[in-house]
Order: sequence, then structure tokens, then C-alpha cells
Amino acid sequence: MGNIKQSFLAGLFSIITIGILTVLTYKTELGIFLLASFGSSMVLLYGYPESPFAQPKNVFFGHVTTTLVGLFFLYLIPLPIFLTIPLAVGLGVGLMILFNVTHPPAGGNPIIVIIGSVSLDYLLSPVITGSVIIIVFAIVINRFILKKNIAK
Repeated sequence: MGNIKQSFLAGLFSIITIGILTVLTYKTELGIFLLASFGSSMVLLYGYPESPFAQPKNVFFGHVTTTLVGLFFLYLIPLPIFLTIPLAVGLGVGLMILFNVTHPPAGGNPIIVIIGSVSLDYLLSPVITGSVIIIVFAIVINRFILKKNIAK
């Protein structure tokens, strides 16, 4: 029965969090707050909040690290896309592990950055602002509503 409750709450809180990011993106002039990999982040933040991969520093720095790597390859490495994408993903994964900020959903960020040919502003919005928002929601929900002590 606990699994039903956990799955329901994970789904509900994912709807709320992504819903707010969607409203901010499409119903305000504040900018872009959605990043495709945030959907995967919801699985960890609400489904498995005790996981080391769901900790706030991992979520934030994992997304920032891999986005920076994607931007590095997009703007500074003049190779064909079929080389830049795997190199960027590999370097991003390696750096997350090296810096102890592994957040598996962030592994897809270099692909998003390179395929989307995003601007440098992408790091601020949606990556940094969106990450901060989902971390705040996860802390409020997990710590204050669900009464979980998960931060490490």
C-alpha cells in the first residue's frame, strides 16, 4: 500500500512542480523555465528523494555542469554534431562523477543544448532558475509536507 501512496504523491507533486514551470514559461514574460531533463529529475526528487542523486547540490550542479559542457562544445569545438554530442555527454557524465554532483537526468543536457543550438542565456534560464525552483519545491514538499529528512 505504501507504494501506491508514494507513486500517487510523486505523480501529484511532479504535476504541481512542472505545472508551475510551464505556467511561468508560457503565461508570463519572465522567460523559459522548462528543461526536458527536469521531467526525469521529478522521478528522483519525488519518487526516490533519499537517493544521493536527488540531493539539492547534485540536482543544481549536475544540471549546471552538463549544460556548461554542452555550451562549451556547441560554441568552441568545431566538430560535426555526430562527434560533439557523444563527446559532450561523456565529458559531462565524467565531470559530474568527478565533482560528486551526479544527477542522472542532467546527462541529457548536452544533447538538448547542442541539438537546440541554445544561446548562452540558456544557462541562466531555464537551467539555473528552473533548477532552483524544482529544488525549493522538492525541499518544501519532502521536508515540510512529507516530513522526510533527506538532505545530506
